[in-house]
Amino acid sequence: MKTSNNTILITGGSAGIGFEIAKQFVSKSNKVIITGRDENRLKYAAEQLPGVIPIVSDISNEEDVENLVSKLYSEYPQLNIVINNAGKAYLHNLSENTQSFDYAQAEILTNYLSIIRLNEKLLPILKNQPESAIVQVSSVVAFVPNHKLSTYSASKAALHSYSQSIRISLENTSVKVYELMPPLVNTDFSKEIGGENGISPQAVAEELIHSLKNDIYEIHVGQTAYIYDLSKSSPADALLAMNGR
Repeated sequence: MKTSNNTILITGGSAGIGFEIAKQFVSKSNKVIITGRDENRLKYAAEQLPGVIPIVSDISNEEDVENLVSKLYSEYPQLNIVINNAGKAYLHNLSENTQSFDYAQAEILTNYLSIIRLNEKLLPILKNQPESAIVQVSSVVAFVPNHKLSTYSASKAALHSYSQSIRISLENTSVKVYELMPPLVNTDFSKEIGGENGISPQAVAEELIHSLKNDIYEIHVGQTAYIYDLSKSSPADALLAMNGR
């Protein structure tokens, strides 16, 4: 997959991993469109990345998605890469009287169902390009859950399964499907779960660029590779390692 002269949509591109991915692609002569729910934060991000196109949009909101898709078809018909990065996570304990259902509902909508909806609506434009890609930003917890992020882990497991299925479904088209699986990353998004101990968003973005160039479809960043291998050789040990046991 080429990494320059693309037209790229990055959801949740105003901060964290999405911002760094946008920064990397801007430096490689790509047209980059970023979305986010917070207009002020999106505007600030765009100011840091000259040439980036900001569009206020919440991927979990059906009307916002319809407006976004309409704008993309009419103004950016060369769109050929969609990076599904927007996400939602809640830290909670299933053994306590928490809002587990509410949390799970929000996570499944944002991290899984909304991605299916957006991909479905953008597939016609992607399939019309000579070379195109969908990138799902998943997580190490897609295959080994963390009990503190139980429902988030489940949403990413669903995304992982869907990513494998849609990759097979699109194998005879121009659309390649990549899944980016970071470990803990040092972002505002992960502060509550000790993100300061994680890798940099820049490292994640660089690994994505490398993997696109080399058509590595499941991208196990940093410690994710170790946990993935351990989950194959000893699922019980992987679960213990992921949960600090």
